Amino acid sequence: MLLETSSKNGIPVAIVGEPNVGKSTLLNALLNEERAIVSDIAGTTRDTIEDELVIGGVGFRFIDTAGIRETKDVVESIGIRKTFEKIEQAQVVLYLFDGSKFKVQSSQFIVEIEQIKNKYPQKPLLILINKKDVLSDEDVSDINLKLETLNVTLILISAKQKTGIEELKNQLFSFVNTGALRNNETIVTNTRHYDSLLKALNEIQKVKFGLQSKLPSDLIAIDIKEALYHFGMITGQVTNDELLGNIFANFCIGK
Repeated sequence: MLLETSSKNGIPVAIVGEPNVGKSTLLNALLNEERAIVSDIAGTTRDTIEDELVIGGVGFRFIDTAGIRETKDVVESIGIRKTFEKIEQAQVVLYLFDGSKFKVQSSQFIVEIEQIKNKYPQKPLLILINKKDVLSDEDVSDINLKLETLNVTLILISAKQKTGIEELKNQLFSFVNTGALRNNETIVTNTRHYDSLLKALNEIQKVKFGLQSKLPSDLIAIDIKEALYHFGMITGQVTNDELLGNIFANFCIGK
């Protein structure tokens, strides 16, 4: 019996912002490949694009979303609606802004940041200012000053030149170490542990099938031992014959 697994694993991270701020370029920079289409035409991304990246042994699933703006385009409107759905589902939100526009639109941007913070107060929010290469030291100081009262984490990047990407990855990894990620569901962030759990579950399903089919206990024991082995790969404990004997003695398997 084979276990079917989802292709969408890892901590979901939504990349959001207005059209043409560099969301797709950022996704490509993170993955170090041309995964998303990059264009100067606003509204190119009309659906979400997802891909996974392991950072420090922890899996993250990055979601490139449609740019948020007012539009009469029906298809683009559907993509924008999906953007808000992905923000709802995400564990972390990367809110990307165009650094060259921040100075003249800072009041509007601050309102947008406050709206996200108020709606998702427990969700880690990273403010990314793109195109840092066009910002002067004075611009950077001004941005820091305006965002100071919002108590948000700010990272200056250049998605096109791939600067600030390592700092971003380190910050995402720190969320895991500090316990900042909150969810009602259990998230397995270690890819090796995830693989072991899948293999253990596969063996447990075999045990269940064996019990329902009244297979001989020695055949069921093989599957139980394999399941315990895979759990042991996570806990560091080695399955032994005594533990297997206790299972058969206490649960009357095969009778």
